[in-house]
Amino acid sequence: MDGKTILITGGTGSFGKKFVETVLKRFTPRKIIIYSRDELKQFEMQHDPKYRKDGVLMRYFIGDVRDEERLKKAMEGVDYVVHAAALKQVPACEYNPFEAVKTNVIGGQNVINACIEKGIRKVIALSTDKAAAPVNLYGATKLTSDKLFIAANNFKGAHDIKFSVVRYGNVMGSRGSVIPFFIQKRKEGILPITDERMTRFNITLQQGVDFVLESFERMWGGELFVPKIPSYRILDLAKAVAPECEVKVVGIRPGEKIHEEMITQADALNTIEFDDYFVILPSVQLGNDTNFKLWDTEEFRLKSNGKPGRFCEYGFSYNSGSNPHFLTVEELRELIEKNVVVS
Repeated sequence: MDGKTILITGGTGSFGKKFVETVLKRFTPRKIIIYSRDELKQFEMQHDPKYRKDGVLMRYFIGDVRDEERLKKAMEGVDYVVHAAALKQVPACEYNPFEAVKTNVIGGQNVINACIEKGIRKVIALSTDKAAAPVNLYGATKLTSDKLFIAANNFKGAHDIKFSVVRYGNVMGSRGSVIPFFIQKRKEGILPITDERMTRFNITLQQGVDFVLESFERMWGGELFVPKIPSYRILDLAKAVAPECEVKVVGIRPGEKIHEEMITQADALNTIEFDDYFVILPSVQLGNDTNFKLWDTEEFRLKSNGKPGRFCEYGFSYNSGSNPHFLTVEELRELIEKNVVVS
């Protein structure tokens, strides 16, 4: 990242702010461009010393990923792009389906087009566990976006550009997530639980940022990176947040799963496991026509990491319910105290 120009779409969101803060602590880029449509959040970032560093230019662009021309203007002279902009709220996407398509799908393709035209070197798009075997529109649009970014490597032509995707689970304490909701509800003495069997993956915001930075180092172009992260049981989370509260089962919501997946059994046929992460290979690698292979799969397995990876076994899936690593109530409580701001 030293000496590079970096643009983050959705840069005023939870991930974007933590990404900028982390990059400024560890590196000295030439310039960081925040691209988002929220002028108030941009104003707040501009006046927060966490997002300033001597010798680093900070630029703020008001713009929407739906606007390809604006993206092209913002990407002049950019080296790396992190695409974090999206409509993420499941109920809002269900109620406004084509708005989700316009931002998450068409907006994603706009980013791809602008990156290719403006000579970007590396692009990472953020995904979600809801994109694996999606049951709601948000997940379906993100799965489509994932496919678009992976496939972009097939038509980049002579441009020296790499596209990859990072997929991870629920970010602890992010806006609209269950932990802030439980913290708010504990004042009422009752925590509404959709289903007692429910499990979820868990990752902190800093872990998510670190994994994206590591993926920039590792990427060959065309991979979908999935970190190995722990799960939690919703009842254990309730005990960690408010052990004194009564739990009330209210029933599962439309578009919600009991357990989340990040790698389906179908994905696993084309997945390599490393010590602390998985890589879902681009499906085009499965073709017999070597002209359409991005790179050699066996070489990637052996050389993309310090240690050789191994192909996942038939029938494997990476599921929050069958995950071998579950957080205890005490571990959850410690993570919440450290990573969640209680208002």
